[in-house]
Amino acid sequence: MENPGEHLVGQYLREIKKCDFVEYNLQTKFTQGEIDVVGIDSVKKEVFICEVATHLETGLQYTKNNRPDNVNRFVDKFTKNVKYARKNFSGYKCHFMLWTPIIKIPKKENAKNNQLNDIITIKNTLLERQSIDLELIYNESYLDCINKLRARAKETSQALTSPILRFLQIEEKLKQHLLNKNGSL
Repeated sequence: MENPGEHLVGQYLREIKKCDFVEYNLQTKFTQGEIDVVGIDSVKKEVFICEVATHLETGLQYTKNNRPDNVNRFVDKFTKNVKYARKNFSGYKCHFMLWTPIIKIPKKENAKNNQLNDIITIKNTLLERQSIDLELIYNESYLDCINKLRARAKETSQALTSPILRFLQIEEKLKQHLLNKNGSL
């Protein structure tokens, strides 16, 4: 079952990117592991391969043997994802995305844990080794995506089946109701 962060990404792919198929925690054949979210737009022949890390207090901070492991973990995951996409989506435009709401920017450039440097290293390594341009969605760009979903929820009056979208819809409709009723919030 997807977690709320994965669900949010899937709903973004469905509502904003217009994917007609979204799968969560896809178990890949022939390679060990899973892909957090896959969205397919069969009309445009595009596939979105997404890894999602929803760490709110620590930001993106994976470790292995008490050492930072963001770079190795995601380079390995996306290397498998690229292999899967090339084998299964020939003829599709493939988009690879790393979604993480919080990337902590260190106060010192040479800090032991530098999440910003990690995601840039991941992006550059995948460009060099796999010839893919990893899209990084974090901090402001992550919030922009939530706001696009919020706008989508606000514009419709139909009952949305996604719990996250339904929550955003309730919130937006309540704000509008109170604004209309009171003249202000």
